[in-house]
Amino acid sequence: MKKATRTFREFVDKLGGDKKLWIAKKPVSRHLDLAGLMHALDGTPVQVPEVLGSAFPAVGNVFSTRELVCDYLGIKKEGLVPALVKAISNPTKPETMQNPKEAPVLENSVDSVDLGCLPIPVHAEKDGGPYLSSAIIVAKDRELGQNISFHRMMVIGKDRVAVRILNRHLQAFLDRAGGEMDVAVIVGAPINVLLAAATSIRLGQDELEIANSIQPLRTTRLGNGIEIPADCEFAFEARITKEMHDEGPFIDLTETYDVVRKQQVMKLTKMHHRSGAMWHVLLPGGLEHKVLMGMPREPTIFSEVSKVCECRRVNLTPGGCSWLHAVVSIRKKGEDDGKKAIEAAFAGHKSLKHVVIVDDDIDVDNPAEVEWAMATRVQADKDLIIKTKQKGSSLDPSADPYTYDTAKMGIDATKPLVAHGKNFAKAAWKRVDPADFS
Repeated sequence: MKKATRTFREFVDKLGGDKKLWIAKKPVSRHLDLAGLMHALDGTPVQVPEVLGSAFPAVGNVFSTRELVCDYLGIKKEGLVPALVKAISNPTKPETMQNPKEAPVLENSVDSVDLGCLPIPVHAEKDGGPYLSSAIIVAKDRELGQNISFHRMMVIGKDRVAVRILNRHLQAFLDRAGGEMDVAVIVGAPINVLLAAATSIRLGQDELEIANSIQPLRTTRLGNGIEIPADCEFAFEARITKEMHDEGPFIDLTETYDVVRKQQVMKLTKMHHRSGAMWHVLLPGGLEHKVLMGMPREPTIFSEVSKVCECRRVNLTPGGCSWLHAVVSIRKKGEDDGKKAIEAAFAGHKSLKHVVIVDDDIDVDNPAEVEWAMATRVQADKDLIIKTKQKGSSLDPSADPYTYDTAKMGIDATKPLVAHGKNFAKAAWKRVDPADFS
């Protein structure tokens, strides 16, 4: 059987071997300190071997930069979005382990779940309670198959959580099941699964098949028949009930507090974990949150823009919460390609609020270069598109809190194909290594 190239745990071990992992030498409290430590080291992978009151260690910031994601997958940064586009377009079924006893995640099983033994943090002072932040729900529909998606979960009891469920695929599965259903919850999944879980695809398409196309994946089945990654650190058998409970407040992707809502309660009935399992803490609003939730939207923008012109790169910028702002580079062949790209980008990511289109001589990851293009290639009365009364994102504090109505803006920062005497080219310099002259 073909094994995944690298598991979550193997990557954390690699980071340690490469001296890229910050390791706490003293015990850390789950209440505010654990999240505070990860915030102080945001962008640097962190491991906490001893979390006070917990039987397990915690890790976080594991995928807090694109470079870390690319390191895991063994690809260059510029190849990341094309690889995701290819995987979404060419899903493949993972290999299922025939003997569940051989699955690492099933090495240990506990029939009576006690969430108190886990390093589940209270992230910030105003939080409604301890939160599972990196958890993925795997749901199964008799006709549509499986769906996997991220959901934050506020601990409200020893084995009960309130789950934030948006009106998307999991809600559709619940509606078809009469409002309650058996599910699986996984924590400490490999990066291909994390990226796939955050991808927007059609209802009825199994994200595990996209994960398998990103990187080979092996799966196993739990007692409730749900298929999960065999190498994740933790897995829970659970049931989403019709009981409702207040969920929140909690910090969202925008680093602002989301409102309190009535959400469904999930009861966790069984816990499985690897020997020596490590708990993945996803810092809300942190760089890892932005990378994992925003970056999987870049392939959909890339695909839509590619329908109208030659798209080169896409970056959902950290300053735009990796959700509301994008920079898209194109190879311009027609004078209206920039305007076409603006409309296509909004179609590719419905929550997008502001987009800047640049030529492919501009590095979309370099804010200074993007600003330079805006300064030298934009005339506001010709190159600005403003769209009013648009449906925006529920994450945007400035949008209407009830309807999410917002205004959107696109900036065409591409240079004209015919310069009319103006010089829009960016000066190029010979690449010289100072070491050759020292």
